[in-house]
Amino acid sequence: MSTIAYIANEFPSPLEPYVMDEIAELRRCGTQVICCSGKRVSPRDLSLAERSFWKETRYFQPLSDENLMRAARRLASDRQSLWQILRPLLWERGASPTLRIRALGHTLMGAELAEQLAPFEVEHIHAHHGYFASWMALTAAQLLGVGFSFTLHGSDLLQRADLLSAKLRACQFCVTISDFNRQHILRNYPATSPEKVIVQRLGVDRVLPWPGKPAVEAERRRLCLLAVGRLHRVKDYGFLIRACASLRDQGLDFLCWIVGEGPERAALERQIAALGLQGHVSLIGQVPRADLPSYYRHADLVVMTSQSEGIPVVLMEAMAQERLVLAPAITGIPELVDHEHTGFLYQPGSVPDFVSAVRWIHANQSSLAGIQQAAAASIAASYNRQRNLRAFAQEFMTRLQPSDGDYADPVLQQVRLSV
Repeated sequence: MSTIAYIANEFPSPLEPYVMDEIAELRRCGTQVICCSGKRVSPRDLSLAERSFWKETRYFQPLSDENLMRAARRLASDRQSLWQILRPLLWERGASPTLRIRALGHTLMGAELAEQLAPFEVEHIHAHHGYFASWMALTAAQLLGVGFSFTLHGSDLLQRADLLSAKLRACQFCVTISDFNRQHILRNYPATSPEKVIVQRLGVDRVLPWPGKPAVEAERRRLCLLAVGRLHRVKDYGFLIRACASLRDQGLDFLCWIVGEGPERAALERQIAALGLQGHVSLIGQVPRADLPSYYRHADLVVMTSQSEGIPVVLMEAMAQERLVLAPAITGIPELVDHEHTGFLYQPGSVPDFVSAVRWIHANQSSLAGIQQAAAASIAASYNRQRNLRAFAQEFMTRLQPSDGDYADPVLQQVRLSV
């Protein structure tokens, strides 16, 4: 049985259920997986399934003084590996002094990761996202003499590509979630071998169950817009609120629900009040995943205003439930949303284009059932959660054991990932 370590910045996270899905699928295929997390997570708001993962996860922040000393000794005892790890911190272009100092701390955390994994004879370490946990994984893999891989989504590639050249050089393979991301990697990091970069799409269930009684009741005479996501600057809900002010000024009667929580709440509340939108825009707060279907059910239009994304699961969920979607034509989103066929795209950053699209969709809503049905069909064809998870495990195991045919399921061969 193969043994791998799987690490994320923060695990388990209700916002990233696909990490738990991937670990569970690897285990189903006979792989022993050791769960690790850079940051310590509170179990307070976790579901029962998430708490089960929480109980077995190894956490590395903050490290005790004893662990810090042990990690430092581990690094000092292997000077050749230490030089290979530290060299990018000294010479990598584009890294700020602050980033280099933080990376030194993450190097110590990676050495402690190696110390904790050594007794298990781990054969490979995979990091989900390109944030600091991936540097921990690189460090530990170097010290243990095992393979390293990582997954890139959106902002970890497009906005915060910290020490990414070094990670791409060191990795055995890199998983990413869209063709756009793969082309971005190969274009901006030309030393990266194309065979290293795998496109692994996420997915959702075809039909999510409707609750017996809706969690919320929409006023059906009003157009209902829905946005789902963390209240973070990259989601640009300020753009959405400005667009809502324009829609109101043009006489449209609507509701806009923003589901999620995060550091931008206070600023968004002030903006809503300043524009007098209290009767139109509501910050719903964090909603358990099990309750999200009722919000999708009542939404006439699911909107996204992010400045950067991979391929958003929110849009997949909405489309799977035959909801109309409107999103910016950025990054990998056009791979998911075929404009005017499975949904609608607008010019990024353009409030007038967004508003015009909302008004057109509202005026033509009764004739758009074909688009809703085509959206659900496209998700079933390309973004099926179980099928894509099986493909992920197939590719992962093939990369680790290229001569092992035990996992060569002929059905799964039909869904091998693009390279």
